Parts: sequence; C-alpha cells; structure tokens
Amino acid sequence: MSSRILPQFALLTPQSISEAVDMLAQYQGQVSVLAGGTDLLVWNYIRKVKPTYVLRLSALDDLDYMNYIPGEGLRIGARAKVAQLLEQPEVAGKFPALYESALTFATPQIRNMATVMGNVLRASPAGDCSCAILALGGQVVLQGPDGQRLVDIDDFWISYGVTARKNDELAVELRIPEPTSITRSAFYRLTRVHEDLAKLNVAVRFEMCQNGCRSARISMGCVGPTPLRLKQTEKLLEGVPVTDELLQQVAAAARKEIAPIADQRSTEEYRRQVSGVILTRVIERAAGTHRIAI
Repeated sequence: MSSRILPQFALLTPQSISEAVDMLAQYQGQVSVLAGGTDLLVWNYIRKVKPTYVLRLSALDDLDYMNYIPGEGLRIGARAKVAQLLEQPEVAGKFPALYESALTFATPQIRNMATVMGNVLRASPAGDCSCAILALGGQVVLQGPDGQRLVDIDDFWISYGVTARKNDELAVELRIPEPTSITRSAFYRLTRVHEDLAKLNVAVRFEMCQNGCRSARISMGCVGPTPLRLKQTEKLLEGVPVTDELLQQVAAAARKEIAPIADQRSTEEYRRQVSGVILTRVIERAAGTHRIAI
C-alpha cells in the first residue's frame, strides 16, 4: 500500500459534548480526537497512530471560544485556534509569554488550523504554547461520564505523548489564571528555521516587586520527555534582586536540572550549554531590561 494513503477509520461526528463523551466511553481506547488535525493527520500518515475511530469536534461550536474574564483569567475552548491568541488583545497585554509563543508558532496556515488544546494534548516537549502555559500556570478541564474534573497543568503531562486525560474524557477547556499588576512573563524559541519545531524553548513568569522577584515559574522545552518546570532554578530567583551574578547562578542551575537528548535538530551538549544563555535573556526580557537578539 502506498505510504501516501491514510489508514482506514470510522469517522464519528458528535453533535454535543455529552454525545462526544458517550462515544469516547463506548469505544474506549480506540478513538483519536480530531480538532485542528495538524498533528493527528500527520501521525496517521506516517502510521504512528492507527485509530479505529476518529472523533471530529467540528460540530461542537460551543468549544470554539477564547474569552478573557476580568478577575479570573483566560478561558480557551478545545476548538480555539492558535491564531486566535494573536487576535485577542488581552493575550498580548496580560499573557505576553503565550502571545509570543503563538507569534512564533509554525506558519500562518498551521496557526489557522492548529488548536491550543491540541498543542497541550500532544504532550510534546517541543510544544511552544505548552511551554508558555506551563510557565503561566493553569488547568485543563476534562469532561467525562461522571462530570468535570480539573487537572493542574503541572500534573497534566505524564510522559512523551501521554497525558492525565482518561480514554473516556474529553478535554474541553484550558484555564489560565489572571495575572496581577506585578506579573511579568516572556517566551523565546530557538530553532533552525521559523517553520521548524523548536530546538529549545523557554518561558518565564515572575511576580516582580521593588526588591526583586517575589515568585517565579520557569519552563523549558526540548530538554526532557515533556515540557519541564525548573523548580530548583526558580528558588534561586525568589526574594532577591535580579543581578548579573544571580543570572550566572541561574544559568548554571538550569544546565544541571535539565535532561536533553540528541536528535536531528540538535545535540545534547548544545542544548545543555545554550539553555542557560537563553534562560537568562528571557528573564532579562521579562524584567524589561533587555531584548533577546540571537
């Protein structure tokens, strides 16, 4: 059989979220969920995924939303596209790390098809939106036969390609908390060409005050099986002014905390060495002292 032909599958098109959940429960473990399809169809094409059923969300218009709710934060439906992040003014103003991750995400054509939720569910260490969301914090809302449950983004990725979503659950919403007046965030991706997957990506979120950083969240991609929180490195930043000496310590700590591999995009040695450099520049950018120029 030609490798250009997709494997056969039965297409399911639920008309409501409850019907989608019923179908997931009925065909547990045999269903792949299709929203944007930019990852799923590629995986089908190269035979990494061979679903018996594909559940298409195209009829679920109530999942196609991206809303900013003052005092609560950003709500992103399962069908919301990456391109919508660039159209929502509050994203650029209040969640710059997420905005920057969307701005560098693949090509305009892919951004118009790919969903933000799909990037999270892919559980890839190279996910740009995933990296930003991990730094910003948030929750994934899962709808199952027994109702909804919320999973913190810190606990959502289990391993490469594996998440906390159960086979009979539909991921329906991402929730990203409201930033405060002292919240700062930034994102940067290092890659071979703009359209390619990342060699390395970094995102940070700080609560900044006059005495320095009150609290920090640092995430890094392409340096482990999933996007990683650098929790030990974060501790170095908390409660102290951001100085050149501190940034050197942060860079050294980050190199020790990650576990990169070598692949077709980069070597383990390069990723480890450049991780500290990129992280310090993203920290400076979030603090408003420098701009990245790689």
